[in-house]
Formats: sequence, C-alpha cells, structure tokens
Amino acid sequence: MGVMTDKTPVTVLTGYLGAGKTTLLNRILSEDHGKRYAVIVNEFGEVGIDNDLIVGADEEVFEMNNGCVCCTVRGDLIRVLSGLMRRKGKFDAIIVETTGLADPGPVAQTFFVDDDVRAKAELDSVTTVVDAKHLPLRLADSKEAVEQIAFADQIILNKTDLVSEADLASVEAQIRRLNPLAPIHRAQRSNVPLEAILGRGGFDLGRITELQPEFLNPAHGEPGHVHDEHCEHHDHDHGHHHHDHGHHHHDHVAEAGIRGISLTLDKPIDGGRVTQWLNNVLQAQGPDILRAKGILDVAGENRRLVFQAVHMILEGDFQREWREGEPRYSRLVFIGRNLDEAALRQGFEACAA
Repeated sequence: MGVMTDKTPVTVLTGYLGAGKTTLLNRILSEDHGKRYAVIVNEFGEVGIDNDLIVGADEEVFEMNNGCVCCTVRGDLIRVLSGLMRRKGKFDAIIVETTGLADPGPVAQTFFVDDDVRAKAELDSVTTVVDAKHLPLRLADSKEAVEQIAFADQIILNKTDLVSEADLASVEAQIRRLNPLAPIHRAQRSNVPLEAILGRGGFDLGRITELQPEFLNPAHGEPGHVHDEHCEHHDHDHGHHHHDHGHHHHDHVAEAGIRGISLTLDKPIDGGRVTQWLNNVLQAQGPDILRAKGILDVAGENRRLVFQAVHMILEGDFQREWREGEPRYSRLVFIGRNLDEAALRQGFEACAA
C-alpha cells in the first residue's frame, strides 16, 4: 500500500490478554488469503498458536500450512526482524505481537531508530485489540491497557456481541477520549477483514489526509468533511463532550490523565516558529506524549505541512498542495498524559505568522 516503497509494512499488534489477539493471529496464520505474512510472537505457548497449522519447524521460524511463517522473539526484536528479512521470498507484511502488558511505544520506536530495520521495513500501524465486555474494568485498573489504546492507529473492539448497544456506545466514548484519532472496528471473534487492518499507512505522512476529531471540537460541518465509515454510529454524541474532559470522567479511569487534545488555528503559521515550538514540547514532555499528528498551513507555502510524533521522535514533511477552495487552517492533535491544554494552545497560537 505504501507509495512507491519496497519496504515491508509492519503491524504492531497489541492488546490485553484475552482480548482476542490470538484469534486474530491464528486467522492470519491459517486463512487462505494468498498472502505471505510473517508473525512474530513473544512465546508460542503463551500466545496459543494452533500447532496443527505448523508444517516443518526449524529453530525459531515455523512455516504454516498457508505459507505464512511464525517465529518467537527470544531476545532482541531487531535481530529477529533482520533474520526474517534475510529469508528468501518477500513478505507481504510482518505482524509483531506484543505481550498483554507491554507498552507498544518502544516496539514502534524500533522502526524509526534502527537503520537496518528502517532500510527494509516500515511501521504500518499499531493495532490494539480490546474486549468490549472487560474494557471498562481494564481502563480502571491497568495503565498498560490505557496506553495501548492511546497509542493505537486503529482499534479492534472485539466481543461486541456480549454487550448491549448502550454499553458499546459508552465504551466507544471512553476510547475516543483517550484516542480521538483511531478508527474503531467493531468485531466478534476478531472477524475483521484482514485488508482493513493491514496496510493502514498509520505512519505514512502522505496518508494523514485530515484530522477532524469533531467530538473534541465544536467546529462542525466543515466543507468536504469525509466521515470515517467506522464512526457513523457516533453521530449522536458528538455534541456534548467538548469541554468536559477534565472533571467527571475520572472516577473510573486509571488513565493517569491520558487524553486527546485537539488544537485548531485559522491563521497561517510561521514555519520556523512552529518547528521550534514542537521540538520544545517534545523535548520537555516527550515521554508523556504518546502520539501527535498535525496538518499545518504554513505562511508563504502552498503545500500542507504534515507531521507526526511518537514520544520524542518527530517526522514532518510538505505533502500535497492545498486545493482550490479548500479551507486552510492548522490542526494538531496530541495524545498523552498530564498535558496542559491551555499552555499548549497558547504556545501554538503564538506560532501564528
């Protein structure tokens, strides 16, 4: 899916124990999808890969009946990835499963910082599987579960058949507050079409086409607004959580103040100033900022400046030109903990040209 790249796309798959990751992995390793996927798991036993699917096993890499391979991380992810890349034949994608307790951040960072890995593989998305029935409990008692959601490019909300529509709406609203950007795919028994999850381009700057977490921002009805097809069923609740993120949700969330903050500015921005400000924010608060994305209207520039950040790693580039008649404004979204919305807004607005 990537633009003119021969790098292998990598999906980091995360989610709490019992959320349904194993079901999903077994589907990837057994379905007749005609693709060659490599799945990297932490421990075979722990993940419950179905041994009937395994053909011939060498040390660490198991061939599956459908031509995919599965291997374990014993030690270093970078070493395992390099080993996979040296195998003959190209993989359509690699899926890295992180244990239920892991923060996906460091795994994701591997794909930005290691030159060997960067040369051959690119991070496609962090996909988090959550269990609709147990999520409210998890959010109350587990910092990891909260981080996995906040960090995700997309969320598979699994086991939706076990809860009522009202409970689903409430779970989705909780997810949205933690992560206003990730589309939510509802599923039962992880029955999401694989092509919906693999090939997302979650880290591809060219595919950050719009940032409209309209449930955080009062600005409605902007022309040309394309609705994510996975979100239609949120329409009824966009109107009323604009300014209430601070107070009454905290009683049942162990999120240590993780939430999404969206900032918008209608005037063009000074490119140098905004770069410096972003760098300063990430330097100062990098560990607390899980993800950030933005589309900026830079003064004197016809192309949109698109950026994203993972903790302290910032990538940005000019993407396509603003279209004729397209409303030009800047918007960015920070997802993190202990973020001071007023200070961020003030810093951002001071970047106006």
